[in-house]
Amino acid sequence: MTGHNPAMNVTGHTRRAASIRDVATAAGVSYQTVSRVINGHPSVRRTTRERVQAAIDELGFRRNATAHALASGRTRAVTVLTANTTHYGYASILQGIEEAARAASYAVGIGVLESADEAAVAAEVQRASDAGGGLIVIAYDPAGVAALAAVPAELPVVGVVETPTTPPGGDRPWVWTDDREAAYEATRHLLSLGHETVHYVAIPSSTRRTSARTTGWRQALKEAGAPEPLPVQGSWGPAGGHTAGLALAGDPAVTAILCGNDDLALGVLRALHEAGRSVPGEVSVAGFDDAPHSAYLTPSLTTVRLDFTGLGRAAFALLHGVVEESAQIAPHPVSVPELVVRESAGPPPAPRPGPPATGTKA
Repeated sequence: MTGHNPAMNVTGHTRRAASIRDVATAAGVSYQTVSRVINGHPSVRRTTRERVQAAIDELGFRRNATAHALASGRTRAVTVLTANTTHYGYASILQGIEEAARAASYAVGIGVLESADEAAVAAEVQRASDAGGGLIVIAYDPAGVAALAAVPAELPVVGVVETPTTPPGGDRPWVWTDDREAAYEATRHLLSLGHETVHYVAIPSSTRRTSARTTGWRQALKEAGAPEPLPVQGSWGPAGGHTAGLALAGDPAVTAILCGNDDLALGVLRALHEAGRSVPGEVSVAGFDDAPHSAYLTPSLTTVRLDFTGLGRAAFALLHGVVEESAQIAPHPVSVPELVVRESAGPPPAPRPGPPATGTKA
C-alpha cells in the first residue's frame, strides 16, 4: 500500500504546494515565526517550535531554497521575470536593474514569461525561485501580472507595475511611472496649440480596460471641454500604429494624435505620409516614452520622457533594502514625466476659405 502524498488531492491531480503562510495558519503563529523556525533561529520557544514543525510535517511544506539562502546570507542574486526584453520600456528597466545590481555585487538572471497560461507562469516562477535570490517582476502585461501574483509570500519580490488606480498598501513593494500625469500633460500641450480635440492611439493595458495613459488623456479633454473621440486600440509596435494611423488619416477632422508609445507614433507618421497629410502642417503627432529614435525622425517627435532606466534602478534598490533589511521604502512613483517638444506638433491648419459670396446688384 502506498503512502498518502500531501501534494496530491483525492482525484490524483496536483494541488498547490503548501506555503509558509499555510504553515503559520495551521500552527497558529505568524509567518515570521515559521521563518525563524525553519532557519533555526534560537529565539523560539520549544513548544512553539514543535507545533510549527508538526504543521510542516502535516502539510508537507518544502522550504524554498531562495528564502533560506537569503536568510542565511549565502546568495547575492536577483532574477527578473519579464514577458519582453526588446521593447524600449522593458529593455531600459532591465538596463537599470543590471546597473544597480552590478554596483551592489549582485548577479542578475532573466526569466522570460512566454505566455500568461497559469501552468507556464507557475513553472517560470518556480525556476526563478529555485535559482536563488530575490525577484523583480515587470508586470506590464498579463503574463507579468500573473507572475507577480504567483510569487510565494515568503520570497522577497518587487513589482514594476502600471500606475495603480489607488495607492497600494505598504505590503506591496511596487514601483511605477506616473503615466496618468504624462498623458495629461501631452494632451494639454496639443490642446494649447489650438486643436479642437486630440485623438488617441492606445497601447494595451495589463490590468484593466482603461490604462492610466488613457485616463490622463481623457482628464485633459474633459477639463478643456473638448470632444472625446473614441480611442483607437493599437498594439506595442509600429505596425499597430500604422494600421491605426491609416484609419485616422482618412478623417479630415483629425488634426492632433497622441500615441501610447513612440513606436506607435512611428507607424502613425508613416500612415499619414502615405495618405498625403503633412506633419505638423495638417496633423500634429505626439508620442510617449522618448525612445532614442524619436529625436531623429523627420519630423522629430514631440513626446513625453519617462526614466525607465531610473525605474529599474529604483526597483533593485527597493529589493535590496528588503533583502538586506536595511531600509523601509514605501511604494511610490519614481519617474516624473517630462514633456519634450520637438517638430511634430504645431497649430492646426487654418480653415480653408469658402467660395466667394455671390449676389445680384440692386
